[in-house]
Amino acid sequence: MKFQIGETAAMVGVTIRTLRYYDRIGLLKPAEISEAGYRYYTEREISLLQQILFYRELGFPLDEIKPLLCAPEAVRKRALECRRRLLLMERERIDGLIRLAEETIGGKEMTKPRITVKDMERVREQCAAEVRSRYGGTAEYTESERRYSALSPYEKDKIAAEQDEILTAFAELAGGAPESPEAQRLVKRWQEFIIANFYPCTKEILAGLGKLYIGDERFKSNLNAYGGGTAEIMSGAIAIYCEEK
Repeated sequence: MKFQIGETAAMVGVTIRTLRYYDRIGLLKPAEISEAGYRYYTEREISLLQQILFYRELGFPLDEIKPLLCAPEAVRKRALECRRRLLLMERERIDGLIRLAEETIGGKEMTKPRITVKDMERVREQCAAEVRSRYGGTAEYTESERRYSALSPYEKDKIAAEQDEILTAFAELAGGAPESPEAQRLVKRWQEFIIANFYPCTKEILAGLGKLYIGDERFKSNLNAYGGGTAEIMSGAIAIYCEEK
C-alpha cells in the first residue's frame, strides 16, 4: 500500500517539509516518485521513519542516524548505551543546576556545576570515536551494512528471531561443558548464521569474536541478558571449536 507524502507526514506526526529534507539528504527516500513529482511511501519507509524519529527523540544527530539504520545489532546497542550514558549525565547536570539555583536563592555562595556541557561533549565524541574505530573501518562492518540495508522489515525480524533462538539455546547450556556436542553444534550454527546474514566469518574471525564476548563488558552484558553464563559458554565453546583442525 502506498501513501502520499501528506498522508505519511500526518500518520507519523512530522511535517511535509521534514520528509522532503530527509529525502534531500538521503536519510529517507520515498519508495516512488511519480512523473508528476509526487512522493509515495510504503510501510517499509514508514517503519524506517519511525526508527529515525526514535533516534531523534533520544538526541542522535541526523548524520549519526543514517548509518545506524543499517548497522548490525551490536553497533546499534552500543550507540544506545552511549546515548543512555549521555542522558544520565545530562540528568545529573540538570539536577546540579537546580540545586545550584536553590542554593543561590537561599543565599549560599555560587559554585561550579559538577558536570558541564564540555564534559558531555567529550563523552559524546569518545562514544562516536569508539564506535567508528571498532566497527566503521572493517571489511566485515561494510559487508554487514551492505547486506542488512537490502533486507525487508520482515527479513530483519526473521534474522533477529533466529539470533534470539541461538543465544537462548546457548543460555540453556550455561554452566555446562563447552566441549559438549550440543555446545559445539551451536557454535557451528552461530558461525553459519553470521555467514548467511552478515559477513564471511572464518574460524579466525570467529575466534576473535569469542574473545570479545568475555573481554568486552558490553558484549558480555548483552549476551548474559539471555541468562547468566551465556557469554562464558559461548566464548569457551568457540575457542574449542576454532582449535579443531
